Amino acid sequence: MNIQHINNSIEPQKNILLQHPLYNKVKTIEDLQCFLESHVYAVWDFMSLLKALQSKLTCTTTPWFPTTNPQTRYLINEIVLAEESDVTIDGRRQSHYEMYIEAMDDCGANTTEIKQFLGEINSLQNIFVAIKTSHLHPNIKAFLDFTFNAIEHGKPHEIAAAFTFGREDLIPSMFTSIIKSFQENLPDTDLSKLIYYFERHIELDADEHGPMAMEMITELCGEDAQKWKEVEEVSKLALEKRIGLWNAIEEHIADKKLATT
Repeated sequence: MNIQHINNSIEPQKNILLQHPLYNKVKTIEDLQCFLESHVYAVWDFMSLLKALQSKLTCTTTPWFPTTNPQTRYLINEIVLAEESDVTIDGRRQSHYEMYIEAMDDCGANTTEIKQFLGEINSLQNIFVAIKTSHLHPNIKAFLDFTFNAIEHGKPHEIAAAFTFGREDLIPSMFTSIIKSFQENLPDTDLSKLIYYFERHIELDADEHGPMAMEMITELCGEDAQKWKEVEEVSKLALEKRIGLWNAIEEHIADKKLATT
C-alpha cells in the first residue's frame, strides 16, 4: 500500500466535498458570516492537530533528546513555522487561526462564541467535556471529537493521516472552490483579509505543506502494511467528518434564512 492507494481509496469522499452544495449557498454577507462562524472550529482544531504532531515527532520537553527520525522532525517543524507564525496581509506575524479571526471581524462575523468555547476549554481543562456541554451543532461536535480522539489515542501515523488527508491534501482544491463562490456571489464586499487567508493556505499547501505531509506519512509508515491500513481508515473517517461539518454549515445557513423570513 502507498500514497496512491490511499488517494484512490478516499476519492469518493473527496469528490463529495469538492462538489458540496454548500459553496453555492453563500450568496449574502449574512450567509458568509454563518459559514465563518462554524468553519472557524476547523481552523482552530487544525492547529491542535499540527501541535500534536510536533509533540510526537520532535522533542518539545527538557532535557532535550534527538528524536528517531530527523526527516519527520524537519517536515513538521517547517509546517509549524508557517502555520503558527505566518506573515499577514499587512506584514505582521500571526497564526492562521488569528488571521482567520481578524478576517471574521472584518466581515462582521461573530467571534464571541469561538472565544467563549476556548475559554471553557481553558476553564474545564477537558476538551471532551467542553465539546459535549457546548451548544454547537452535533456535526461540529463530532468533527471536534474525532480530531481530539485522534490526538489523544492516535499513533503518530494516524494523527498524520487526519492532518494530511483530512486537511493539507484537501485544502487547495476545496478552498479554491470556496474563494470562487465568495468572489462570484459577493463582488462588492471587501474580503481582502479572508481571501488572503485562503490564498495563503492554497499556496502553502499545494506547493510545500501538502507534499511535505505526504512525505511525512511515507516516512512514518514505511513498509508496514498495518500502518498503511490504519492511515486509510483514519483518512476516510476524517473526510466523512468534514462532510458532516459542511452539512452542518449548510443547515445553519438555511435555518438562519428561515428565521429572517
